[in-house]
Amino acid sequence: MNVSPNVIIVLLAAYLLGSIPFGLVLAKAFAGPDVRKSGSGNIGATNVARVVGPLAGILTLFLDAAKGWLSVWLAARVMHGSATIMVLAGFFAITGHCFPVWLRFRGGKGVATAAGVFIALCPLAMGVAVLLFLLVVGFWRYVSLASISAAAAMPLLIYLLWAPHFAPPESVTLGSLAIAVLIIIQHRGNILRLARGEEPKFSLRKKDVT
Repeated sequence: MNVSPNVIIVLLAAYLLGSIPFGLVLAKAFAGPDVRKSGSGNIGATNVARVVGPLAGILTLFLDAAKGWLSVWLAARVMHGSATIMVLAGFFAITGHCFPVWLRFRGGKGVATAAGVFIALCPLAMGVAVLLFLLVVGFWRYVSLASISAAAAMPLLIYLLWAPHFAPPESVTLGSLAIAVLIIIQHRGNILRLARGEEPKFSLRKKDVT
């Protein structure tokens, strides 16, 4: 099977975009501690908000989502709207966030980057997933549980809401399932803490770091 050089370039670009550690960069820009050594040790928006403050967390959320969206947008432009390459680019961007080459392949959990990917692929499905996320956070105040719930629901939401009276291409269904599985695997530690009742609840108040 011959793979176009453009496909390789798009997927590599998506991985490199995804691997930009905005949480770590913003924490340093806000004169905060190294988020890899504070709080949960994660470079994502939730830990940045806890350790550095709400503004840094919101900016991290936006930028992490933007790199997912941009990866899919780039794939759509270069590959003339190929849904297969678009979802592959999204998967590579999320993989870059979770396993960034710059940080010895120890990154975040991919939730915000996946949100950007799905905003580009199917905004309606992403909107419903956001509502589910907010409901879970509102009732239980566990961001990890909300993230897992939204990720688990996304393949079905994509299938149902891709387009009126049309199912998505098989590659999109399989790609969204692969993304959901990756995000849930990245939350394996949270799942164990939830089962033990040790998972911290979300608060916008900055935590004291010792």
